[in-house]
Amino acid sequence: MTCQTGIRVQQLVTSDYTDEQLLFLKQMGIDDVCVLFKDHHTDYDSVMRFVDRLHRFDLHPSDGGNRTIYKNPAIHLGLPGRDEGIDAYNAFSRILAKAGILVNYMTWEPNGVLQTRYGVGAHTRGAIGRIVDVDQLKTLPYSHGRSYSKEEMWQNYQYFIERVIPVCEELGMKIAIHPNDPPVPELCGISNLIISSDDYRKAIALADGSPVIGIKMCIGCWLEGGTHFGDVLKDIDEFVKAGRVLSVHFRNVSSPVPKFEETLIEDGYMDMYQVLRQFVKSGYQGPVSVDHVPEYVASCGGKNASLAYSNGYLKALLSCALRGDRL
Repeated sequence: MTCQTGIRVQQLVTSDYTDEQLLFLKQMGIDDVCVLFKDHHTDYDSVMRFVDRLHRFDLHPSDGGNRTIYKNPAIHLGLPGRDEGIDAYNAFSRILAKAGILVNYMTWEPNGVLQTRYGVGAHTRGAIGRIVDVDQLKTLPYSHGRSYSKEEMWQNYQYFIERVIPVCEELGMKIAIHPNDPPVPELCGISNLIISSDDYRKAIALADGSPVIGIKMCIGCWLEGGTHFGDVLKDIDEFVKAGRVLSVHFRNVSSPVPKFEETLIEDGYMDMYQVLRQFVKSGYQGPVSVDHVPEYVASCGGKNASLAYSNGYLKALLSCALRGDRL
């Protein structure tokens, strides 16, 4: 398959997707996917088999990763096993590159994405959505025995990139770094690495200009952080023009921290047309995917119905943004 250009709607898949699930993507008119590989699918043969299946459905895998590999606490916190974890990251980058996937993931989140609960909220229209109350999350105990400072986290990041950038440059691979979610200074004793656009600027600067370090630009996280994260429209313009935005997560929320719910694209506090229009004006050429879609109840079609609605809305919004129209 040839590499696609322009802004395109992308859908997340996992490496255990069935043919029926892949067909569903084609029926939604989606050609571009990002792949989360399951732990037992990270060897060369398994990756190639799944990529071959994607190609049979004319689906293009533009980026991918494995959560166990890129959310490894040993790497993030400098724990025993860090070097082995970095070796595993580099080995998986080599496999992805052989499969034609030239964007790998990294999220400096040893505890994963935290939330208060999944459920029906005031802004989810009866669907099941992610609901966060940071004040409640702050009551959680230390997850790794002690407090880890922001300075330590940056030191661990520097250690990591010094060992992966040469491999990525050899392969033509880039790393899409996702912000911490929720983007607050500290949770469970762990200082969060990327909670502002300034943190992204520092992450890029520490790479000494290498083009390897890029951004998985999660609009939801930018909106969760509000003005403390940055000016989302100005940041889009800056990072797109600098060639650092590798993929976009397109999500709206009810309000900035400390309390928010994930909503339908049109229901949050941000005018998401303006977000897409800024990507167009800034010259972005890459994938955009709906993220953390509120899930409809089974009697209303369940997850497939919610994905179809959100992707349809995104595609219509993108069509308008490309023309400069308003819905």
